[in-house]
Amino acid sequence: MLKLPNTSISIFTVMSKMANEYHAINLSQGFPNFPIDVRMTDIVTRLAKTDIHQYAPMAGYPPLLEKIAQLTLEHYQRKVNPSTEILITAGATEAIFATIQAFVQPQDEVIILDPSYDCYEMPIILSNAKPIRIALKDDYSPDFDLIKKHLSSKTRMLILNNPHNPSGKIWTEHDFIQLEKIIENFPNLLILSDEVYEFITFENKHISINTREKLKERSLIVSSFGKTLHLTGWKIGYLIAPEHLLKEVKKVHQYLVFSVNSLAQASINEYLTIFDVHEVAQLYLHKRNFFQNLLKETAFDLLPCEGTYFQTASYQNISDEKDLDFTKRLVTEFGVATIPLSVFYKDKTDLKRIRFCFAKEDELLMQAAERLIKIKQQNI
Repeated sequence: MLKLPNTSISIFTVMSKMANEYHAINLSQGFPNFPIDVRMTDIVTRLAKTDIHQYAPMAGYPPLLEKIAQLTLEHYQRKVNPSTEILITAGATEAIFATIQAFVQPQDEVIILDPSYDCYEMPIILSNAKPIRIALKDDYSPDFDLIKKHLSSKTRMLILNNPHNPSGKIWTEHDFIQLEKIIENFPNLLILSDEVYEFITFENKHISINTREKLKERSLIVSSFGKTLHLTGWKIGYLIAPEHLLKEVKKVHQYLVFSVNSLAQASINEYLTIFDVHEVAQLYLHKRNFFQNLLKETAFDLLPCEGTYFQTASYQNISDEKDLDFTKRLVTEFGVATIPLSVFYKDKTDLKRIRFCFAKEDELLMQAAERLIKIKQQNI
């Protein structure tokens, strides 16, 4: 019997494949198309000639663990033990998978807030547990009445994504206070907080679970050097959690990947001595504003983008097509690949919205906008 009989190729693979076939501008998959910092390439080139190519320690390269502890203290005023409360993972996806496998038992329930990234549900199903998909409000803020309604003694975990992919929404102080209130009566509930875009926020500052005294002792927090340092292909992430929780994840991690790329870890460790993570927000603030200004001349209505490098847009004034059909036609007729938001929902909710990735060179964004402007002219 198959474990995932209803799982197909992801929409990200589908749209990128279509973009290649039709020579379209790919604003679908979430990765930068610009070169990484030359200082990083210099570091990698030099370290590649040293004796750094054997297994790293299972939990991570010790100097990098120290750097993460320092980063966490500087940004969130949380002191974590680098040897017992941090785990380097093979990307954020492995951190999420290992965490769910470590704690979720058969018949448990795990709450996922839709629209949601596609890597959350599969490890729950593989654990023979039940994913409970709850819709966010239309503005992508959490619906605490619905969350409260679905909480029970069976609820083992609640997965948060903040800043949020695909919408770019970030949680407010009020949101966290509400969450803290409604989970008081569920002491066995764990929080898996996906914060991979934590350093890509704009007007409002990201609030991390690292700063929440009532939550951090029951939370596992996922971060991504791939997102922060524009190194998505390196697949290097990390997990922060109290020792009693992290030791359980390490049991899965050691048999899943054992350890993570040693050259990449050593290179990131050295790079963090010369790189200021505040630069990331400034880079993407420019790109967000630049892209939004370009799209003012199109027929799309832009939703707020508070964080991440994704811009959500409504095409209600353009077409009444289903969003999947609309995005495919954008590729075939206009040469721009995007992602339909319905794929992020369990029930395929279609609000006539699509997601653009603006982590691209300015010239490419300008070319995409020139093509998108034609949609207004032809009124498809």
